[in-house]
Amino acid sequence: MRFDVVTIFPDYLAPLNLSLIGKARAKGLIDLRVHDLRDFTTDRHRTVDDTPYGGGAGMVMRPEPWGEAIDHVLASSTRPESAPTLVVPSPAGVPFTQELAKTLARTEWVAFACGRYEGIDERVLDDARQRIRVMPVSLGDYVLNGGEVAVMAMIEAMGRLVPGVIGNPESLVEESHEAGMLEYPVYTKPGTWRGRAVPDVLLSGNHAAIARWRRDEALSRTAERRPDLIDGAPSAQFDESDLAALARLGWKPDGDVLRRG
Repeated sequence: MRFDVVTIFPDYLAPLNLSLIGKARAKGLIDLRVHDLRDFTTDRHRTVDDTPYGGGAGMVMRPEPWGEAIDHVLASSTRPESAPTLVVPSPAGVPFTQELAKTLARTEWVAFACGRYEGIDERVLDDARQRIRVMPVSLGDYVLNGGEVAVMAMIEAMGRLVPGVIGNPESLVEESHEAGMLEYPVYTKPGTWRGRAVPDVLLSGNHAAIARWRRDEALSRTAERRPDLIDGAPSAQFDESDLAALARLGWKPDGDVLRRG
């Protein structure tokens, strides 16, 4: 999978040389190209921002270097029919979720525009939309100084879905936000630590009982920490044991969905 990142701080992306993503890059599973926006400026000061029309605090990133940078990324395609999805980190974007990570990972090529200051001149996105898919995406309901942190998180979320990046593919199935639930708690040796014992069921060897315990714990954790993932969820996605566990937690079927009450 290919990622292109345009930023005024190329060194910010250095952590992506570490851990599994770094190994995937070394193996050629992930092609990450970082572009310095200032390389696409034309003045001696390499200016990328200016004051906003209409007044207001802060500075806005100028359209000229952004237009040239995006043109450069698109021109680098080796296949005429290939084009990236341009993701623009923004608190005004759609939420970044596991489902969106999977959808974008299937596109094979994602480019990122890391804004700074008060953001990128809107005409840049309007111009890009004439040629490629543009998607403003929010990492959460808060504001960062720039898009680089969000881009690193999104690249890791997508990159780990590329075949071969994760050694055991089954680990991608049993984790939070797969099947709409949070992951169950996990334990390892020693069996007792600081007076706290591993749950007996995990030592029983009864795989059916272990699977049920894990599912019940996932439901309980989701109900406690992310009730929004359950409320309104289709009842059909839960089996009878799930529904019994959810009933104990306060959720009951209301038509075709679950409601708390």
